[in-house]
Amino acid sequence: MNHFKNTLIQVNKYGMGEGDEVLALKLINNYFSLLLKDKQLPKIITFYNGGVRLLSTDSPVLDALKKMEDEGVTLLACKTCIDHFSLSDKIATGTSGTMMDIITLQTNADKVINL
Repeated sequence: MNHFKNTLIQVNKYGMGEGDEVLALKLINNYFSLLLKDKQLPKIITFYNGGVRLLSTDSPVLDALKKMEDEGVTLLACKTCIDHFSLSDKIATGTSGTMMDIITLQTNADKVINL
């Protein structure tokens, strides 16, 4: 596996980019699929704000995220955000963590990519 050297990707919205939600979901699905296909996986992906919805049971990118986790990518979701969106019983992959966990991961990462 060609993981980026200690790269962290941050997902803070339900999709990728601003504007049309259908397009945003198509873009993030394509992004994650290409990372998997090319075996260019980050070490960690953090999810906060609307991004935590991508880890839920009805997420259109759930299969890709589960495959990434199977390949060793850490998926960390903001617990405050999960609670805010009432998703505690709907999170299908990844683990929940605190904002301090996210800050620590950001600080320790060699590269941070914001989607």
